[in-house]
Amino acid sequence: MTVAVGSPAPNFDLFDNAKQRVSLAAQSGKTVVLAFFPAAFTAVCEKELCSFRDSLAALNGLNATVFGVSVDAPFANKAFAEKNGLNFPLLSDYAREAVRAYGVAHDDFAGMPGYTAAKRSVFVIDPQGVVRYAWVAPNPGVEPNYDEVKAAVGQVGAA
Repeated sequence: MTVAVGSPAPNFDLFDNAKQRVSLAAQSGKTVVLAFFPAAFTAVCEKELCSFRDSLAALNGLNATVFGVSVDAPFANKAFAEKNGLNFPLLSDYAREAVRAYGVAHDDFAGMPGYTAAKRSVFVIDPQGVVRYAWVAPNPGVEPNYDEVKAAVGQVGAA
């Protein structure tokens, strides 16, 4: 079940694309945007993360920190970030703990039994660690509404 708006955001402790540990708990006091994506080096994921890259200044101006999250290894995430000039960390949930905690595990992804990826989804978490926005794609080919995400971040900042 997907984490509901108004619920405490599940903590995580994941490696970023520089192999540094990042936890949600360490982000306390900040607005956090978590953009879960199915797989590095795929067309829709590339378009989505580049869209976040291109709107990062606006999100940072709203005092938000953006993290991409996938089940890919930190090494793949690093190459993906470098290829696309991504200016925010990509977190590796290779043990599938965060995707399960947030209710966005896509089991048997792409018809591959036993392979679990992240459902394309976005969560906005307020500085107190409460989920204020949650969106999960109906299928992996659908991108989030970026204006809606920015509006959600703006509402957290205005509260």
